[in-house]
Amino acid sequence: MTVRHPLALWCLCVALLLGSACTSAQQTGADADDGRQPSLRQFSAWLDAFNTGDRERYEEFLRDNFPSLLAFLDEEMGFRELTGGFELQKLERVTATQVSGLVQERASDQFARFELQVEAAEPHVILSLDLAAIPRPQEFAIERLTEGEAIAGVEALLETEVAADRFSGALLVAKDGEVLLSDAYGMADRERGIPSTLQTRFRIGSMNKMVTAVAILQLVEAGTIELDAPLGEYLTDYPNERLADEVTIHHLLTHTGGTGDIFGPDFDVHREELRTLGDYVELYGTRGFEFKPGNRWAYSNYGFVLLGVVIDRVTGRTYYDYVQEHIYEPAGMTLSGSLPEDEAVPDRSIGYMKPPGTTEWVPNTDTLPYRGTSAGGGYSTVEDLASFADALLNHELLSPESTELLITAKVESGPGAGYAYGFDDRRDEDENGWVGHGGGAPGMNGDLRIYPRSGYVIVVLANLDPPAAQRISDYLDARLPME
Repeated sequence: MTVRHPLALWCLCVALLLGSACTSAQQTGADADDGRQPSLRQFSAWLDAFNTGDRERYEEFLRDNFPSLLAFLDEEMGFRELTGGFELQKLERVTATQVSGLVQERASDQFARFELQVEAAEPHVILSLDLAAIPRPQEFAIERLTEGEAIAGVEALLETEVAADRFSGALLVAKDGEVLLSDAYGMADRERGIPSTLQTRFRIGSMNKMVTAVAILQLVEAGTIELDAPLGEYLTDYPNERLADEVTIHHLLTHTGGTGDIFGPDFDVHREELRTLGDYVELYGTRGFEFKPGNRWAYSNYGFVLLGVVIDRVTGRTYYDYVQEHIYEPAGMTLSGSLPEDEAVPDRSIGYMKPPGTTEWVPNTDTLPYRGTSAGGGYSTVEDLASFADALLNHELLSPESTELLITAKVESGPGAGYAYGFDDRRDEDENGWVGHGGGAPGMNGDLRIYPRSGYVIVVLANLDPPAAQRISDYLDARLPME
């Protein structure tokens, strides 16, 4: 069985998705003839079995009707727990051997397009089931709520998610600097019985990229760095001279440099040895391009590691010291940082993940890098990140011109999505929408969404696998007023 998951909500959960797909048994849009088609009958029966969440019933169904999926039973049950099952929203095509249409997660607003195929001959065994996450179709647009209704709605959603053990973390929602809702949920440390609070420091993954980009723009304002300058102007001893000559600071900030990732087999082998930003350059610095710089967009953690090394070189200080003095302190971010994992940090949460094929939360300790980098991996609180957003909007970190340069999309990063300098830009032509960045890895998920036009700020941090936090910010994004 093939599964496609191009959107962030599922791309962050690849390990859970192998062999997975889901919908509901409802036959919206089907006429009487459609209902007699073998493909739709099998589809409906499969959906019934999957949505029950009953392992024995689902296993029995697969054995008789979809035996090729039996090997992925553990992953399937984990995916069912994650999504809550699916509801059929629309049938698009029904033939004797194929059915396709649209479904929505029961536990979120996420839509997907599915296609199921069966054998032509009895008993019409299921041959394949493809599921691809898609943007919510306009015909199923969610109605905007009043501010009070949206806040009440997200409180109810959080109650459900916490009860289902799908959320543990903290949320802050503000408008024009006034906090509308802030609270913490679940456990920061399950083994020691320590609950989450607003002072709990959650790992923020790639959200550090926003801080790194602000630091670079500060140095551009100071005349220390030029956006169009090649990397080699600042890292004169970079191992791959051609890459250093052709990749610019602009390319690195926009993920258009073709510099690749840091995660993979090499990282797994050397995880505990990678202690400084320079260690990453030593490991990956001889690599060439993945594509010609500027030709396309491809997310590159290594590119943001290189930006941290540039900050080291041009300031004569460590990246960590620079951002502490020039970003965290001016913004009032007193609980944010990137101290190593072997140093005791008060109120730093434990992350919990569900490895592929398992259904129990386990600590993510053995997956963590030694220390967060300029690409991600630090820690913060919802209040600190809200302070960061306020400082940015109030031009306490950058001038108005540099702030606009920072957050305005430079390149298309996906359908309806743009990427600026370390910030996603999800604003429409009327400037409605948000700028910010998410972060996700096993046992951690976070999201900061800043709405420059309406004044809203949403911060969600979780110490569980994605999409624990983004499910909450997605809910609010679709329902808060635009003004």
